[in-house]
Amino acid sequence: MSESLFLGLLLVHLAATWYMVGLIWFVQMVHYPLLAWVGELASVGYQREHMRRTTWVVLPPMVVEAFSALILVLNGPLGWANWMGVVGVGLLGVTWGSTFLIQVPCHEKLAQGFQREMHAKLVKTNWIRTLGWSVRGLLALGMVWA
Repeated sequence: MSESLFLGLLLVHLAATWYMVGLIWFVQMVHYPLLAWVGELASVGYQREHMRRTTWVVLPPMVVEAFSALILVLNGPLGWANWMGVVGVGLLGVTWGSTFLIQVPCHEKLAQGFQREMHAKLVKTNWIRTLGWSVRGLLALGMVWA
Protein backbone atom coordinates (compact mmCIF):
# COMPACT_ATOMS: atom_id res chain seq x y z
CA MET A 1 0.00 0.00 0.00
CA SER A 2 1.40 3.39 -0.93
CA GLU A 3 2.14 5.91 1.79
CA SER A 4 -0.49 8.36 0.50
CA LEU A 5 -3.17 5.66 0.33
CA PHE A 6 -2.21 4.51 3.82
CA LEU A 7 -2.45 8.07 5.17
CA GLY A 8 -5.81 8.60 3.46
CA LEU A 9 -7.17 5.41 4.96
CA LEU A 10 -5.81 6.40 8.35
CA LEU A 11 -7.65 9.73 8.14
CA VAL A 12 -10.90 8.00 7.10
CA HIS A 13 -10.43 5.68 10.06
CA LEU A 14 -9.82 8.63 12.39
CA ALA A 15 -12.98 10.38 11.17
CA ALA A 16 -15.18 7.28 11.51
CA THR A 17 -13.80 6.53 14.97
CA TRP A 18 -14.29 10.07 16.28
CA TYR A 19 -17.77 10.17 14.77
CA MET A 20 -18.55 7.12 16.92
CA VAL A 21 -16.85 8.63 19.98
CA GLY A 22 -19.03 11.73 19.75
CA LEU A 23 -22.16 9.75 19.05
CA ILE A 24 -21.66 7.28 21.89
CA TRP A 25 -21.09 10.08 24.42
CA PHE A 26 -24.31 11.76 23.23
CA VAL A 27 -26.17 8.47 23.55
CA GLN A 28 -24.71 7.79 27.01
CA MET A 29 -25.25 11.23 28.50
CA VAL A 30 -28.43 12.40 26.73
CA HIS A 31 -30.31 9.87 24.64
CA TYR A 32 -30.40 6.76 26.84
CA PRO A 33 -31.22 8.61 30.07
CA LEU A 34 -34.10 10.39 28.31
CA LEU A 35 -35.67 7.05 27.34
CA ALA A 36 -37.04 6.92 30.90
CA TRP A 37 -39.08 10.06 30.18
CA VAL A 38 -40.93 8.70 27.13
CA GLY A 39 -43.70 7.15 29.21
CA GLU A 40 -45.37 3.77 29.25
CA LEU A 41 -47.91 4.45 26.49
CA ALA A 42 -45.41 5.72 23.91
CA SER A 43 -42.43 3.55 24.82
CA VAL A 44 -43.12 0.64 22.46
CA GLY A 45 -43.50 2.80 19.35
CA TYR A 46 -40.65 5.02 20.41
CA GLN A 47 -38.31 2.07 20.94
CA ARG A 48 -39.17 0.50 17.59
CA GLU A 49 -38.64 3.78 15.77
CA HIS A 50 -35.42 4.38 17.70
CA MET A 51 -34.06 1.02 16.58
CA ARG A 52 -35.04 1.62 12.94
CA ARG A 53 -33.57 5.12 12.75
CA THR A 54 -30.44 4.42 14.77
CA THR A 55 -29.33 1.67 12.40
CA TRP A 56 -28.92 4.22 9.59
CA VAL A 57 -26.91 6.56 11.81
CA VAL A 58 -24.51 4.03 13.36
CA LEU A 59 -24.08 1.11 10.97
CA PRO A 60 -22.27 2.87 8.07
CA PRO A 61 -19.58 4.52 10.24
CA MET A 62 -19.18 1.32 12.29
CA VAL A 63 -18.54 -0.66 9.10
CA VAL A 64 -16.12 1.98 7.73
CA GLU A 65 -14.33 2.04 11.07
CA ALA A 66 -14.04 -1.76 11.25
CA PHE A 67 -12.84 -2.27 7.67
CA SER A 68 -10.36 0.58 7.84
CA ALA A 69 -9.03 -0.71 11.19
CA LEU A 70 -8.47 -4.19 9.78
CA ILE A 71 -6.83 -2.94 6.59
CA LEU A 72 -4.54 -0.63 8.58
CA VAL A 73 -3.45 -3.43 10.90
CA LEU A 74 -2.89 -5.90 8.08
CA ASN A 75 -1.06 -3.42 5.84
CA GLY A 76 0.69 -1.16 8.33
CA PRO A 77 4.35 -0.51 7.61
CA LEU A 78 6.86 -2.30 9.80
CA GLY A 79 7.96 -0.15 12.68
CA TRP A 80 4.71 1.77 12.52
CA ALA A 81 2.80 1.92 15.83
CA ASN A 82 0.98 -1.28 14.91
CA TRP A 83 0.26 -2.17 18.52
CA MET A 84 -2.23 0.73 18.65
CA GLY A 85 -4.06 -0.70 15.65
CA VAL A 86 -4.10 -4.19 17.14
CA VAL A 87 -5.42 -2.92 20.48
CA GLY A 88 -7.95 -0.82 18.57
CA VAL A 89 -9.21 -3.86 16.67
CA GLY A 90 -9.53 -5.70 19.98
CA LEU A 91 -11.60 -2.83 21.34
CA LEU A 92 -13.76 -2.97 18.22
CA GLY A 93 -14.50 -6.55 19.15
CA VAL A 94 -15.51 -5.38 22.61
CA THR A 95 -17.73 -2.54 21.37
CA TRP A 96 -19.37 -4.64 18.66
CA GLY A 97 -19.80 -7.54 21.07
CA SER A 98 -21.40 -5.26 23.63
CA THR A 99 -23.65 -3.75 20.97
CA PHE A 100 -24.99 -7.02 19.60
CA LEU A 101 -24.90 -9.15 22.75
CA ILE A 102 -26.09 -6.62 25.33
CA GLN A 103 -27.51 -3.33 23.99
CA VAL A 104 -29.51 -4.72 21.04
CA PRO A 105 -31.25 -7.35 23.24
CA CYS A 106 -32.02 -4.59 25.78
CA HIS A 107 -33.61 -2.49 23.04
CA GLU A 108 -35.58 -5.49 21.79
CA LYS A 109 -37.01 -6.10 25.27
CA LEU A 110 -37.78 -2.41 25.71
CA ALA A 111 -39.61 -2.50 22.35
CA GLN A 112 -42.08 -4.89 24.00
CA GLY A 113 -42.79 -2.43 26.81
CA PHE A 114 -40.83 -0.14 29.10
CA GLN A 115 -39.09 -1.92 31.96
CA ARG A 116 -37.14 0.18 34.46
CA GLU A 117 -34.67 -2.62 35.17
CA MET A 118 -33.96 -3.14 31.46
CA HIS A 119 -33.55 0.59 30.93
CA ALA A 120 -31.10 0.75 33.86
CA LYS A 121 -29.17 -2.19 32.39
CA LEU A 122 -29.02 -0.44 29.00
CA VAL A 123 -27.62 2.78 30.50
CA LYS A 124 -25.17 0.97 32.79
CA THR A 125 -23.80 -1.49 30.23
CA ASN A 126 -23.48 1.18 27.54
CA TRP A 127 -20.44 2.42 29.49
CA ILE A 128 -18.61 -0.55 27.94
CA ARG A 129 -19.07 0.99 24.50
CA THR A 130 -18.55 4.55 25.69
CA LEU A 131 -15.17 3.74 27.24
CA GLY A 132 -14.19 1.38 24.42
CA TRP A 133 -14.83 3.96 21.70
CA SER A 134 -13.18 6.70 23.77
CA VAL A 135 -9.97 4.68 24.07
CA ARG A 136 -10.24 3.82 20.37
CA GLY A 137 -10.43 7.53 19.58
CA LEU A 138 -7.24 8.17 21.53
CA LEU A 139 -5.53 5.25 19.82
CA ALA A 140 -6.59 6.53 16.39
CA LEU A 141 -5.08 9.93 17.24
CA GLY A 142 -1.93 8.15 18.38
CA MET A 143 -1.78 6.27 15.09
CA VAL A 144 -1.96 9.54 13.15
CA TRP A 145 0.68 11.07 15.40
CA ALA A 146 3.01 8.08 14.90
